[in-house]
Amino acid sequence: MMAEITYAQFEQVDIRVGTIVEARVFPEARKPAYILLIDFGPELGVKKSSAQITVHYTPETLVGRQVMAVVNFPPRQIGPVRSEVLTLGYEDADGAIVLAAVERDVPNGNKLM
Repeated sequence: MMAEITYAQFEQVDIRVGTIVEARVFPEARKPAYILLIDFGPELGVKKSSAQITVHYTPETLVGRQVMAVVNFPPRQIGPVRSEVLTLGYEDADGAIVLAAVERDVPNGNKLM
């Protein structure tokens, strides 16, 4: 387990829900990955994310799926792609990433409470 944090520290992490509107293979990535365009609604708009989720997902199965992402980290340059948000997921028993998602559709841009 990691060190305890305060609720105020947790509130500083801005986790929002968004809908994947485009997913494509990221051929320049060192490890297999996709480039995702995620719509976070009118306040944040569409953001780009690089995600190593190729084991369980194809680009076709990702479009239209709602995902959760940290939207207030600084952008990160990953090869030729500027990743603007961190898409959240968990490792399965084999180390492949399974996306963290909401149980039911909610408006894009909603913040995790």
